Amino acid sequence: MTRLPVLPGVLTGAEVRQSAEAIARLQVDTGMIPWFVDGHCDPWNHVETAMALDVAGLHDVAERAYQWLVDVQRPDGSWWNYYLPDGSVEEAKLDTNVNAYIAAGVWHHWLCTRDRGFVDRVWPTVERAVEWVLGMRQPNGTILWARTAEDTPWDYALLTGSSSISHSLRCAVALANVMGVTRPRWAEAAETLAHVVATDPCAFEPKNRWAMDWYYPVLSGALRGEGAKARLAEGWDEFVMEGKGVRCVSDEPWVTASETAECAIAHAAIGDFDTASDLLRWTRSHRVAGGSYWTGIVYPSMERFPFEETSAYTAAAVILAADAITGATPGSGVFVPR
Repeated sequence: MTRLPVLPGVLTGAEVRQSAEAIARLQVDTGMIPWFVDGHCDPWNHVETAMALDVAGLHDVAERAYQWLVDVQRPDGSWWNYYLPDGSVEEAKLDTNVNAYIAAGVWHHWLCTRDRGFVDRVWPTVERAVEWVLGMRQPNGTILWARTAEDTPWDYALLTGSSSISHSLRCAVALANVMGVTRPRWAEAAETLAHVVATDPCAFEPKNRWAMDWYYPVLSGALRGEGAKARLAEGWDEFVMEGKGVRCVSDEPWVTASETAECAIAHAAIGDFDTASDLLRWTRSHRVAGGSYWTGIVYPSMERFPFEETSAYTAAAVILAADAITGATPGSGVFVPR
């Protein structure tokens, strides 16, 4: 039986399961998990929801989610940015971070299940995705953000996306080890990209008002030790509304539960479990009946944004944060070394 994350006074095991079941109810016949009923789906958040399902022990539902990625992967190894439930493409852009994240998800599934047959089936999909992502690598080790459907690349890299890609590449290397193969080029790319993230902020397009650029270098493990602790401390007053959560942007009172939960994971990654637990507790104001979560709340009006939206990826981020803090499943090691 799966051990569910339990944080007394923050989240019960029954609530984790309820939120995971709310995510599972959104899954369509193909295996795709849209953000909300009849909404769109992007592969990054799709993987995040699959990871949350695994935390809650819904492994069959998670495997159907990964199978959808196998089924719709493009011949070059990539996925489009947004899909609709009928299978059509809503946005024909190719995002490197979106494409890399399957490696983190499949590694997480392996840690949770030790299902070698699943890894064997999905490995070729992961391998093609990683190779496509590395095809956008630049001489300084950064990876361009995206390219158009006509193959025109953007001319810059993003700090949040690059942080996440460095993490995904490390997961891909770990998966290769499970498969009994070596991928030294992947390992070198992961190490170099993490080093650039940690030491050269000027290598990335400035997005300083966004909270993710604050905490993602820490969440991803690119920045560790005292440097990671200092970064989180320095940005706290700018991005955190005490008792409410993390602003998605520093200059607006827009608190999102997903950013708050991800920031909790970043604090768990540096061993600050008290702050991580406080942050996750603050997401309670977003929780609704049935286990879903409002995407965002504006203070002090308490207006919900986008209007009345609950999102699968928000519930998923809360579940993953609870696991990162408690270490309830082996999958928590994807974010918090134990």
